[in-house]
Amino acid sequence: MDINQFKTHESIRGDCYRLLAACFYQPQIEIFMEGRLLKNLTASLWHVCPEATVYSSSMEKTVLNYSDEELAVEYARLFVGPNEMTAPPYGSMYLDGEKTIMGDSTMEVIRMYQEEGLARDSEFKDLPDHIAVELEFMYYLNFKGMKAQEQSDDKNLQEFTAKQEIFLHKLLRSWVPQFCDKIKKGTDNNFYKALAGCLYTFIIDNRN
Repeated sequence: MDINQFKTHESIRGDCYRLLAACFYQPQIEIFMEGRLLKNLTASLWHVCPEATVYSSSMEKTVLNYSDEELAVEYARLFVGPNEMTAPPYGSMYLDGEKTIMGDSTMEVIRMYQEEGLARDSEFKDLPDHIAVELEFMYYLNFKGMKAQEQSDDKNLQEFTAKQEIFLHKLLRSWVPQFCDKIKKGTDNNFYKALAGCLYTFIIDNRN
């Protein structure tokens, strides 16, 4: 892979993290479809993890079977509550014991955010190890690595590449399989089933 191919591949991989993160926020069909979020996700995955496009394409089709209200109700049941969450979207609840929040793994996540000078947005009310936040952090590390590449800064490129590997292997890959399994077993909603398959394939099966 030459340097231009590397830059394109890494940039597209970063887009996949960003677009997948968006799928784990409050669902809105208008954003998914008219904002082309799902089409862009499929197009990006085709270049870096084509196996996952089976699921992203299914997301494009099945999201049209539901209203915004239906998606919102299922989103809340799976990831929010008010009753017990079917598939908690927080790493600590898989890595630090069931029903544990802000555990040791969360402190590790916070430490890594702080190392990059990142502070919590006052408008963001969720926990720092929410799946969407961790995916966005991978996008951030990818972006910083690409900036270093553009500036021929090999030291920072190696540093941000290493940080991506650590965060991916030590944290995301340690809990995403259980999280995706809970989604697939806990819902009849085909959009969220496909989203679980897409996330699993991109994070676990994809080794590029």
